[in-house]
Amino acid sequence: MGGTMTAEPTTAHSSRWPVPPQDGYTVDDLFTLPDLPPHTELIDGSLVFVSQQRDFHSTMIDLLMTGLRSTAPPEVRVRREMTVVLDRRNAPEPDVSVVRTEAITGLDVTRYQAADVLLAVEVVSPDSEARDREAKPHKYATAGIPHFWLVEMTGTDQHPVVRVYELDPVTKAYALTGIHHDRLKTGVPFPVDIDISAEALAAL
Repeated sequence: MGGTMTAEPTTAHSSRWPVPPQDGYTVDDLFTLPDLPPHTELIDGSLVFVSQQRDFHSTMIDLLMTGLRSTAPPEVRVRREMTVVLDRRNAPEPDVSVVRTEAITGLDVTRYQAADVLLAVEVVSPDSEARDREAKPHKYATAGIPHFWLVEMTGTDQHPVVRVYELDPVTKAYALTGIHHDRLKTGVPFPVDIDISAEALAAL
């Protein structure tokens, strides 16, 4: 996703960005600061803005959303690009989340707590590789989210690859349990069988 808010840019015809607090922003700031761009994330007290996304990013999210919803049991719901509050200074927005149904209390819900999330999925973009591969998985694991998927496009044929991770409750770190190229088939957080081939992606 996009850049981090650390400066106070101004132009003759635009309003000033708020000066970042000395100790960084908090979750409360994320939801009360006016005129933030859509899908702004909070990472270590810094505001991170969304850049323009490639077609792969949007289409891959659609593919996973459709596949997950087709087999999701009644006790969970699948959501895209919703804020997950991990702690006071971290509120990222996974590309796809599987959340407990009871956490959805109405259509005006704007965020979920980490305890309500069973799976967080990040589809890697060129400008967010470090966050998607390192920072976010570490934070999701520390917050106790039991499952994490990392999705990337590899090779000259632009083929999707999904890496599936499961939380080790002792180390509070993710362990790789599978790498999926053409079909994503796993039993957690519920039985999933999704065609993730390049052909399936191109058909959307």
